[in-house]
Amino acid sequence: MNSTVKTALLWVVIIVLVFLLWSLFQTTKNNSEPIQYSEFMARVKAGQVAQVKIRGNEITGEMTSNAKAKKEFHLIGPSNNTTMVDMLDSKGVKVEFEEQRDNSLITGLVTWAPILFLVGLWIFFMRQMQAGGNKALSFGKSKAKLLSGNAKKVTFKDVAGVDEAKVELQEIIEFLKEPQKFTKLGGKIPKGVLLMGPPGTGKTLLARAIAGEANAPFFSISGSDFVEMFVGVGASRVRDLFEQGKKNAPCIIFIDEIDAVGRHRGAGLGGGHDEREQTLNQLLVEMDGFESNDGVILVAATNRPDVLDPALLRPGRFDRRVVVDLPDLKGREGILRVHTRTIPLAEDVDASVLARGTPGFSGADLANLVNEAALNAARYDKKKVQMVDFEFAKDKVMMGVERKSLVMSDREKRNTAYHESGHTIVAAILPAADPLHKVTIIPRGRALGLTQQLPTEDKYSYSKRYLDALLAVMMGGRIAEEIFLGEITTGAGNDIERATGMARRMVCEWGMSDLGPVTFGKKEEAIFLGREFAQHQDFSESTAVEIDREVKRILDKAYKTAHDVISNNKSGLDRIARRLLERETLDGAEVNEILIAETGIDYIKNKEFYPEEGPGEKMTIAPGSGPSTDVQSPLPPAPVPAPSGAGGSTA
Repeated sequence: MNSTVKTALLWVVIIVLVFLLWSLFQTTKNNSEPIQYSEFMARVKAGQVAQVKIRGNEITGEMTSNAKAKKEFHLIGPSNNTTMVDMLDSKGVKVEFEEQRDNSLITGLVTWAPILFLVGLWIFFMRQMQAGGNKALSFGKSKAKLLSGNAKKVTFKDVAGVDEAKVELQEIIEFLKEPQKFTKLGGKIPKGVLLMGPPGTGKTLLARAIAGEANAPFFSISGSDFVEMFVGVGASRVRDLFEQGKKNAPCIIFIDEIDAVGRHRGAGLGGGHDEREQTLNQLLVEMDGFESNDGVILVAATNRPDVLDPALLRPGRFDRRVVVDLPDLKGREGILRVHTRTIPLAEDVDASVLARGTPGFSGADLANLVNEAALNAARYDKKKVQMVDFEFAKDKVMMGVERKSLVMSDREKRNTAYHESGHTIVAAILPAADPLHKVTIIPRGRALGLTQQLPTEDKYSYSKRYLDALLAVMMGGRIAEEIFLGEITTGAGNDIERATGMARRMVCEWGMSDLGPVTFGKKEEAIFLGREFAQHQDFSESTAVEIDREVKRILDKAYKTAHDVISNNKSGLDRIARRLLERETLDGAEVNEILIAETGIDYIKNKEFYPEEGPGEKMTIAPGSGPSTDVQSPLPPAPVPAPSGAGGSTA
C-alpha cells in the first residue's frame, strides 16, 4: 500500500509541474506580435485596431482586416490610462477589461520547478539503487517483516507429525500469554529456540504456526537477508532487528536458514574480518551480551546444525533445540489427513494404507504426493481423487516419471525383464529382505527397469542379517543375466556400486566383519572448505589390504546367496520375466502368486512371521529408513562405460 501511494504522489507532482510549465508559456505560445506602446497608439489613430483586451498593464488585441501587420499583437502599457481608453472609444475599438490575476505564486513555482524536478529525480534514482528499494542511505535497516494481522493464519491444527515439537513451542506461546505463570517460581522465558531437522519436515511451517497462535508481534527474516555487498551491513541489520524487537516486546523474531550467518567462525578465508563473522558476532552479543533483551524470543530454523558455531548453540542463546525429524507411521497418516482436508476423496482412499506405503517420506514429500494425485485425477476429469491416483503419484515420486517416449528393442526389454526378475525373486524369497512392493520394466527417470521394496514398519536401525539380504538382492540382477542371458551388461553398474559402498560401511563404520568392532577412517574437518567432511586414513597399509579383503568377502557371500536362490528357482524367475514382458509391471502379490504356483510356499506370510533379529544382532544407527529400490542402469552409448550411479536409485 505504501509503495502504491508513493507512486501515485510521484505522478501527481509530475502532472502539476507539466501544467505549470504549460501555464507559463501559454501566453507566448501563439503567433501574436510584440509591439511598443507608441506603435500601438499610432495603429489606433490610423484605425487599424479592431479590438483590445486589457488585463492590468497587459494589452492584447487584433488588427483590422485591411491592416498589413500580423493580426494579433500584445504589449505592456500604463494601467488606468484614461487618455488611451478615450482614444480607443473614439476610434470605435471594442474594449474588454479583465481582472488582473496574481501570478506571483505560479511564477515562483515555475521558476523553482526545474530545480525541484532535478532534486526529486535524484532522490528517486537513489532509492532505486538501494537493494530492496530501501530509502536512500539506509543500508543498515533490517529487512524483517512484521506479520500482518490480515494475513492468512496457520495454526497448530495445520501441523501434524511433529507432536513433540508442537508441545515445546506451545509452551513458548504460553510464556508470551501468561509470563507470570512461569516467572512466579523464579523461571525465565527461554531466549531462543532452534528448530533443526532434515529438509521438508516442517520447520518453517511450525514458525508460521507460532505466528498464528501467539498474540504477539512476529518478525520474520531469512539468514541471507543480513549480508550484502557493503561492509558492516549485516551487523547493522542485526542491531536494527533487535531494536525493533525491543520496541515491540514481548515479541518473536524468526530467522529462517540461520546457517547462512551462524556458520562456525574461522571456517573461511576471511578470518576474523569476514563480513559474515561480523554479523554472527553481533548476533551473539544481541542474543546474550552485556545488555539483556528481555521479552524478545528468537526462533531459528536450519537443516545444518552441525556447521553452527558452538557459541551460538549454548544455553542463554538457544536454550532449547527442537528436533523436527522425519514423521513416523502415525505422523505420516496425520500429515496426509491435513493435506487431504480440502480434496474430495473417493471411498477407497485409506490414509493409513498410504502412510504404511511411504516410509521415509517428509512432510513436503507427502504434500507433493497428495498434489500429484489431485492433478492426475483432474487430468482424467474425475469428480473425486481415487486410490489409484495416489498409487500413481506414489510411483511417480518414488521411482520417477514414466519415459513413454523411450523406445526399447525386444532384446533390451528381455534383458531388462530378466535383470529385474533376478532382483525380484531374491527379494521375495529371502526372509530377512524387505517385502517386494512392485517391479516394472517401464523406463522411469534414468532407469530402464526398477524393483521396489517397502518395509513393513519404520526402521531406525538395521541388523547384519538384513544388510546381508539387501546385498544379495542387489546382486540378483547380475546373476540373472549370467544364468539366463549368457552374458553380463552394464545394467548392474548401479547395483554393484551401491553394494560395494554398503559393504565398506559395514566393515569401516559398523564393525560388521571379521576384523572386529573397530572403525577405520577418521572424518576430519577441512576448515577452509567450511567444515566439510573429508576422510582421513588412520590405519596402516596392511590394514587397508585386510579391509579390502573383508569387503570382497562380504560381497562374495552376498553373490553366493543370490546365486543359490536363483539357481534353485530358475523356473519361477523365468515365469516372472515372461509375465513382465506381457504386463510390464507386477506388484508384490502377483509375484507371490507365481511363486506359490511354483513352490507352494507363501513368501509374504513367511516374512510376516520371520524373526529378523537374531540373538545379539541388534544394530547400530541405520544408514536410512526409506524404501529400498534396485534399478537396472541404462546402456550407455558405445564405447563409453556405464557411469557410476546411472540408475539413479535410492537406498
